[in-house]
Amino acid sequence: MGCLFLLSLLNIFRAPLDILWYISILTTEFCWIFFCVVCFLLIFPFGNGKYHLFANFIGSVSLILFSLPVIQAYGVSIKLNKQLEKTFNNRIPIKEPFSLARIILGINADPINPQSIAYSEKDSLTLDYYPSQLNGSHPCVMVIHGGSWAGGNKEQLPELNSYLTKQGYNVASINYRLAPEHIYPAPVEDVAKAISYLKANSAKLHIDVNNFVLLGRSAGGQIALDAAYSLNEPSIKGVISYYGPTDMVWGYANPANPLVLDSKKIMEDYLGGTYAQVRDNYIKSSATETAKENSVPTLLIQGKNDPLVAYEHCNRLDSILNRLNVKHFILRLPWATHGCDYTLNGPAGQLSTYTTMRFLKNVFSDNIELSCRTFEK
Repeated sequence: MGCLFLLSLLNIFRAPLDILWYISILTTEFCWIFFCVVCFLLIFPFGNGKYHLFANFIGSVSLILFSLPVIQAYGVSIKLNKQLEKTFNNRIPIKEPFSLARIILGINADPINPQSIAYSEKDSLTLDYYPSQLNGSHPCVMVIHGGSWAGGNKEQLPELNSYLTKQGYNVASINYRLAPEHIYPAPVEDVAKAISYLKANSAKLHIDVNNFVLLGRSAGGQIALDAAYSLNEPSIKGVISYYGPTDMVWGYANPANPLVLDSKKIMEDYLGGTYAQVRDNYIKSSATETAKENSVPTLLIQGKNDPLVAYEHCNRLDSILNRLNVKHFILRLPWATHGCDYTLNGPAGQLSTYTTMRFLKNVFSDNIELSCRTFEK
């Protein structure tokens, strides 16, 4: 029971070690399993009877802490629709943002087998293409993986890709050149190459060449924001950043806990040196610096317990976008950590998927008419 109590603390505190960060994804997004285990131990205790009173106390506290993600998710979902309507001025006929039943039963997101395509033979770059499950030409969501700019690949977290195809979107999940062999702005250039390739092959891929949205996670979120704000590509209609850094200058000055991530070294490898050595790269790679009055609509998704990318990142970009009057929305998740969308069925997974669907429907609404389906059990 003591171990479960310690694990439950990860639902309210940032993980102090890298291994605990991975575990915190499980304790928050699969919290119902831990809740059930604690209930079982409270109902069927074992061990020395003289400690049962203490075990019952910490078990009761553990139940509360393991239930927090669900309680807080309901709190976010109650306000979410009104907040989205206020930001985007539209109503979408899909189910409630969060459901306890979906945590256990899940949603219908049968995997789609993507087609691997070489989009830059010169740099040996490929993408996984998930075609829309609806007939005709449809918008394309380009997914940019995380991995601290030095790792990861296009096969990360494919569940959302399959789900989006069933809602009528094409999805292209791309590989890009990695640090430290390739430094900034190589990944942003690769995004531009991928868009050019998809446009050139739009007829056979059934892509609406005027409608792209960039979606990135973690390091990919930074790349997505940078590309959307700096490429001057009119086909990019919006950008979604899942827990991505927005201010590289501030991030370098305020690094993550080195026991979780050596973020200063990672940024130096990606940007080509320290802030003193390559100051311009830190500035140019920051969405807080490149955002303009005509920047595309933006969705930020961020957990307050993220030990890798500080919560302050979304606040800093929020203030800039407010000043510039750029349409944007921030999904703030009080319990969530980095990688909180590991499963579509967890509290953060449900809310982030719902908000992503609302955002996509809004940014494409002037150009297409999609059948926005309900979350299916």
